[in-house]
Amino acid sequence: MESSAVAADLVDFLNASPTAFHAVDEAKKRLKSAGYVQIDEKQDWDLKAGNKYFFTRNYSTIVAFAIGKKYVAGNGFHIVGAHTDSPCLKLKPVSKVIKSGFLEVGVQTYGGGLWHTWFDRDLTVAGRMIIRNKKDGSESYLHKLVRIEEPIMRIPTLAIHLERGVNDGFKVNTQTHLLPVLATSIKAELNKPASIDDSIGNGAPNDGSKSSKRINPGGEQHHSLLLQLLAAQAGCEPGDICDFELQACDTQPSIIAGAMKEFVFSGRLDNLCMSFCSLKALIDATSPENSLEDEVGVRMVDLFDHEEVGSNSAQGAGSPVMFDALSRITSTFGPDSKLIQKAIQKSFLVSADMAHALHPNYPDKHEENHQPKFHGGLVIKHNANQRYATNAITSFVFREIAAKHNIPLQDFVIRNDMPCGSTIGPILASGVGIRTVDVGAPQWSMHSIREMCAVDDVKHSYEHFKVFFQDFSQLDGKIAVDI
Repeated sequence: MESSAVAADLVDFLNASPTAFHAVDEAKKRLKSAGYVQIDEKQDWDLKAGNKYFFTRNYSTIVAFAIGKKYVAGNGFHIVGAHTDSPCLKLKPVSKVIKSGFLEVGVQTYGGGLWHTWFDRDLTVAGRMIIRNKKDGSESYLHKLVRIEEPIMRIPTLAIHLERGVNDGFKVNTQTHLLPVLATSIKAELNKPASIDDSIGNGAPNDGSKSSKRINPGGEQHHSLLLQLLAAQAGCEPGDICDFELQACDTQPSIIAGAMKEFVFSGRLDNLCMSFCSLKALIDATSPENSLEDEVGVRMVDLFDHEEVGSNSAQGAGSPVMFDALSRITSTFGPDSKLIQKAIQKSFLVSADMAHALHPNYPDKHEENHQPKFHGGLVIKHNANQRYATNAITSFVFREIAAKHNIPLQDFVIRNDMPCGSTIGPILASGVGIRTVDVGAPQWSMHSIREMCAVDDVKHSYEHFKVFFQDFSQLDGKIAVDI
């Protein structure tokens, strides 16, 4: 029952988070409810020991931290890092496509998705918009999240009668095959409101002011039908939409399923499952009134954007966002610039990204001595070529905490004849110089539009992260390295 409760909370988080922006928004709501105070990177920080804070960057990355009451500048940070993004189809800057009498939506692939799984799914769009707001004769621009709940698009497969060899190998052409169908041209035209004019000017003078303030000048960028739907959802006029970042989303909700209700079926488990578990662990490890009473460090969660495309952005793990947070917190409590280097050497990062569970239909894809299984707990990831940042010291720390609390744990190494993926772990370990262990809960169908993991592993992950926050300071004081 306890496992089901944590998994049910995960399902709520997933259903509220169709995009990275929505995931950050949901995290923000949960943090505020738990007494965390929002701070702004553009402002000075007034931080106090024993208090809890968070900030967002680009509204797609969020950093939350709780400062121990016994913290002093130069002490360490105990961090769990994950990412908010998942492979998806993002709308192009010009998404308007008309072919063979159909309105289609131009999309570009984001990350390394299993694109064949996007066919024949009931799709919608979600993301964020910049909206022009007029009030008392002045203009301002609002950042607003948007999500159309009902299915409005589909990517239909070709009938087997027209492609007899499809079952011998279906190869997706991501430019020509992955175009969601929005409507037929004739229906869209017949139902277009009279106020919608797809051609600004029609020969009349235009000083450019109209096109500069509309996302759809001349009706050439996006289908007016799509903009109508978005405007209705956002409570504005189509002409007030200045820009947006939108993506196609599956409308099927996340659920707890299986004959024994032991699985979670959902999109975006990679990596919102680890984002949720780390966030819930931080909140619950810092909620009791005396939880920070004896803490000498800072407990932190960093949820980054853009991991699926390399992390090289202003809000990705390759940016200074984590180092900036460590540096600003340290300098708030002590002006000596050398203290941050000292703090980093006392710090520890758990890089949390989903792992590959043994697949019963493809057992040969796993190395025979390293076969993570459902219900077996978090997986420590190892790679001699540093595709993962785990080493003997960091794996020992994570393993020792698990043993103390009887939490199951597994190991993973990729086969020597297969390439190895990577995570934010090596990026942050090399960029910041922080001790790092790479871990993740086991799952199937990674990067599919519909993935699955085990209910028990959600609970194991949450509990492991929670006791990491609670126990690390004491354990780290007993480890002697580099002396």
